[in-house]
Amino acid sequence: MNTFDTNHVKNIALLGHSGCGKTTFAESMLFESGAITRRGSIVQNNTVSDYHELEKQRGSSVFSSLMHTTWRDFKINIIDTPGYDDFVGEVISALRVSETGVILLNAEMGVEVGTDIIWEYTEKFKTPTIFVVNQIDKANADFEKTLGEAKTHFGPNVVAVQYPVKTSTGEIQIIDVLNMVMYTYSSGKPEKNAIPDSEKAKAEEMHRDLVEAIAANDEGLMEKYFEIGELTEDEMKTGLHLSMIKHDLFPVFCASAEQNIGVGRIMSYIDNICPSANEMPPILTSSGKELKCSQNGPACIFVFKTIIEPHIGELSLFKVYSGKISVGMELVNENTEIVEKINQLLLIEGHNRVQVDELMAGDIGATIKLKSTHVNNTLHGKGVNIEFPPIDFPIPNMTLAISTINPRDEEKLAQALHILKEEDASLSTEVSSELKQTLLHCQGDLHLRTIEWKLKNIHKLDIQTEFPKVPYRETIQAQAEAIYRHKKQSGGAGQFGEVSIRIEPWYEGMPEPKGLNVRGREEIDLDWGGKLVFFNCIVGGAIDARFLPAILKGVMEKMQNGPLTGSFARDIRVSVFDGKMHPVDSNDISFKIAGQQAFKQAFHDAHPQLLEPLYKIEVLCPVDYVGAVMGDLQIRLGIVEGIETEGHFQKISAKVPFSQMHDYSSGLRGLTQGRARYVMTFAEYAPVSFEIQKKLVEEHVHKNTEELV
Repeated sequence: MNTFDTNHVKNIALLGHSGCGKTTFAESMLFESGAITRRGSIVQNNTVSDYHELEKQRGSSVFSSLMHTTWRDFKINIIDTPGYDDFVGEVISALRVSETGVILLNAEMGVEVGTDIIWEYTEKFKTPTIFVVNQIDKANADFEKTLGEAKTHFGPNVVAVQYPVKTSTGEIQIIDVLNMVMYTYSSGKPEKNAIPDSEKAKAEEMHRDLVEAIAANDEGLMEKYFEIGELTEDEMKTGLHLSMIKHDLFPVFCASAEQNIGVGRIMSYIDNICPSANEMPPILTSSGKELKCSQNGPACIFVFKTIIEPHIGELSLFKVYSGKISVGMELVNENTEIVEKINQLLLIEGHNRVQVDELMAGDIGATIKLKSTHVNNTLHGKGVNIEFPPIDFPIPNMTLAISTINPRDEEKLAQALHILKEEDASLSTEVSSELKQTLLHCQGDLHLRTIEWKLKNIHKLDIQTEFPKVPYRETIQAQAEAIYRHKKQSGGAGQFGEVSIRIEPWYEGMPEPKGLNVRGREEIDLDWGGKLVFFNCIVGGAIDARFLPAILKGVMEKMQNGPLTGSFARDIRVSVFDGKMHPVDSNDISFKIAGQQAFKQAFHDAHPQLLEPLYKIEVLCPVDYVGAVMGDLQIRLGIVEGIETEGHFQKISAKVPFSQMHDYSSGLRGLTQGRARYVMTFAEYAPVSFEIQKKLVEEHVHKNTEELV
């Protein structure tokens, strides 16, 4: 395959809510350009993009897929992305390396929740963006309604370049108001005709709207428009091009990808109007320096995705941000300082791989078997230091405990999870010493099912998931005192230590302990949150100062295994004010045990309170589902804190106990037919009810009794 220079490479990401037709649109692009001779379909499981076995089973995209084609001397790299927000990590990485976002809208459904999520990221990256109202051939398609919703959601700079007309015989016509012609689609290639009289007034009005929108974003064009009252087609194209680069104008096209209607015209717009990488503003490196995308610059690539394939290993997908990359070249990984040799350069076409000798700045490719390179790594030629900021992946919304059916497979599970994290940076795992569980943090129920499928079908593991144990906390609500004497005699040296302590609830800015002579103070920020403040109030040498650290250690050990349920304790102030020693038998272990037991006794007398984690949840949904969503949150013991309007959607804010959120992802999808999304973040710890506390304490006592037996 020919090597394309930077000016002739276009990178686009196909974006949109699930069901808008992205994969079919990609298929039509490949067919229209001659890259494939027969169009596949989702139903027949033979599209270039959705080649993974899981995608064939589901009938929808799960992973972003890279393809390429040529169109009128331009190379177009196409990244087809999944539509469900569970897979938003794939969308973000695709946007990071694309100069144009192509957002498809379902002409029957209009602007959906998933589209809003994607728009937020195109705004964040300032990605030049076009809209395609797809499926205009469907019975309930409504272009005008969809265009109106897009303007409402995304602003007045959303402007139509085309609109569809359906004839009485069922033919689809597309009127292009940029060059003021009509394309008729009956069979084969479109016929180019004059705009009929019945549509002239509407077309001219939309043409004026487009001209005014273009002129409004360029002072020179505005002056000419005021002077002459019109712009030439070339001037309009130039104005659109510059406005897109500045993220100021968002053209709207129409198509039926399934019928291959309008796709070729959009591809022509991509090569004519959409920017190449070298036309975009310079990239800002981590050090704050600007790097212009130029094939004459230093060789530099950024790895945005990893695919691990059986019998091949790691396939690293990258974008060339500067210079030229050739087979045999050695590059330095800025993140690891390891030199990597590029043994192969590959172009990706779904599951097919095409070997090439070199790639120029702006292009996207892949290589295999890099020794120590991962997603978000920057590689460059020797003698320079360049590093790009990492892709900022979203915080997980869902946490589950994962384990193997066969305990002997736990190490194999750990290795498999490591591989999954290499491929999917929106997934994270941790081994919780507190809960004694391996925790899987993912984006939602669909994301979880994908992980489970990979573990079972690729890594051959029998696994189980369950809602994780709730990380409760224990604290106190009142002051209490206790005395504990530890005495042990077993022939020879014995053990003796007596400790008198006072414990109180701790809060910021509280005064020193009343009635006690404070001689020392230690404030400890606990690893699990909250504080322990420890006072030495010993007078008259009742306990030697050298035993105070042992007492503190005993208190800390009991706080790590709280007196109520074994949960971590927090926000407590402990004052050691008296005690006794033995000249021979007193030692550290004696005072550690005495301090631990005195703390335990006082804790039970200080109105102990169990705390549970509350999470703040924000749900974005259509107004029709607000009642159902709020009712469900209340069933989950949530407290709704507010409702506000965001575009056509309602945002519901609430605080919900973590213990009630184990099936929320699938529950919300069922309630709203997949038309809602949510974000969940830790908010605070709050007291549980008396009934719940009593139940959990009894369960803890029963469990400990069973273990003793």
